[in-house]
Amino acid sequence: MNNLSLGAVLKAIDNKLSWGQICTISLINVLLLTACSPSDSPSTSANNKTLRLLYWQAPTILNPHLATGVKDFEGSRITYEPLASYDKDGKLIPFLAAEIPTVENGGIAKDGKSVTWKLKQGVKWSDGKPFTSADVVFTYKFFSNPATGSTTTTELLKSVEAIDEYTVKINFKDVNPDWAVAFVGENGMVLPKHIFEKYNGANARQAPANLKPVGTGPYKVVEFKPGDIVVYEPNSFFREADELFFERVELKGGGDATSAARAVLQTQDADYGWNIQVEAPILKQLETSGKGKLVSSFGGLVERILLNFTDPNKATPGGERSSKKFPHPFFSDKQVRQAFSYAIDRDTIAKRLYGATGNATANILVAPDMYKSPNNTYEFNLKKAGTLLDEAGWKDSNGNGIRDKNGVEMNVVFQTSVNPLRQKTQEIVKQALTSLGVGVELKSIDGSIFFSSDPANPDTVSHFYADMEMFTTGNNNPDPGIYLRRWTCDQIAQKSNNWARLNYPRYCNPKYDALWKQSTTELDTEKRRQLFIQMNDLLIADVVMIPVVARADVSAVSNSLVGVDLTPWDTETWNIKDWRR
Repeated sequence: MNNLSLGAVLKAIDNKLSWGQICTISLINVLLLTACSPSDSPSTSANNKTLRLLYWQAPTILNPHLATGVKDFEGSRITYEPLASYDKDGKLIPFLAAEIPTVENGGIAKDGKSVTWKLKQGVKWSDGKPFTSADVVFTYKFFSNPATGSTTTTELLKSVEAIDEYTVKINFKDVNPDWAVAFVGENGMVLPKHIFEKYNGANARQAPANLKPVGTGPYKVVEFKPGDIVVYEPNSFFREADELFFERVELKGGGDATSAARAVLQTQDADYGWNIQVEAPILKQLETSGKGKLVSSFGGLVERILLNFTDPNKATPGGERSSKKFPHPFFSDKQVRQAFSYAIDRDTIAKRLYGATGNATANILVAPDMYKSPNNTYEFNLKKAGTLLDEAGWKDSNGNGIRDKNGVEMNVVFQTSVNPLRQKTQEIVKQALTSLGVGVELKSIDGSIFFSSDPANPDTVSHFYADMEMFTTGNNNPDPGIYLRRWTCDQIAQKSNNWARLNYPRYCNPKYDALWKQSTTELDTEKRRQLFIQMNDLLIADVVMIPVVARADVSAVSNSLVGVDLTPWDTETWNIKDWRR
């Protein structure tokens, strides 16, 4: 007799029921259990112990120091860990670190030139090898080696040294107010030396562990099909292995944001749907089923339109387009860039498409609040846009409906990833630009390609072989120093660095570089805050990009899933060890 029937029988006996009544109760229970077959019930033991994550942009690489897309960091973070990370309140939480450094415990040097981290002892990699300070030192050597083509910033670091087996000291090139710049959050994941030491060079992308990583985190990869699915099982060597709830984690890619939302909120085919960029009215309707809920976290994310400062239609002898050697035929003119900014209807995009999950913005730095500039405003004004284009000499001289100048037609290719919100945003932008006499070709690229780090793929966001492109990013750290680093001259993405740098518009302004460099050594909090605001304001004044919407991270979570606690300063899987039914 099954447990439920036995419970019913015992209760019946306690209530002095007749055997006939007892048998009736048992029969009812058996019928109920038979009716609820495993295929009908999402709470059966098999499904109960499998966590189904739906990422409509699937990871293509699981090495965070070679990744360019959020999806790759998300997949990596389930198995790799940093020394520490920030929670949603901006508080540092130790992972591989034994404690958070402070001036009082001697961790933060009083001269601001170094920080010392004490590491947890007894931590093991998923292959059973011990984790030590040698792994942290190696990870620094890996991402600071120019030959690896790492996407991790090392500008402020001088060296990383092992004081002993469980103590590392990070030395900065100069006084550094952002002492947590290295080995913290999604950019700070530590790699195992014994796995990668043979691939610390130009062969870095050939490392087998890029596809099957060995980490210290709660789950280990047992299967990975890039662009499709990652399957994880518990890491038996994880220090809290006994507390893990799930026996299997499936991170599935494909589809789109709308189908991901529906899979969680309606059909229950998934437990978690990532990055639900879907029109607000549709989300509200899906949520009414009562099977799941939307969770959101506002941080530094801004959906922005980048303007290419280089010509994507000219190529060097080596075949490189969007090269610094060839300035863009019209976006090199600030007046033209200003005109395009006036042509973006931010309010309509924010209200109609994003609803409560996005606010129109004129800034590129929007969080924390202390860094938000009060100096910028936005305006949708096609008349002003047209006047600026006229003044810049771009007029329709041949009567074909497209503005031109010196024989060059004002045609643009506007690219972004496949996403319902982005395609609708593209249409709104195209309508306005077309009315101004700008020819617009819309291009939509699958997210797994667009955000790929593949140096051979011309359709990636870093190649930027278009005139305009749109996506979301922002500072993933409460200190925005590293985020603002991306618009300095030496961060320009180009063939010589495998397009691994983050300055996609190819903007270069010595004044901006000087402000950023000054911010790296400014210990006065208020002065440093003002430097960040000045950098934001310069980017806006120069129209390096057009901020559209300050948007939340929005994900769909099944009502059966608990423990999800989003932070804007790390991946959404940062605390996956705490997730359970």
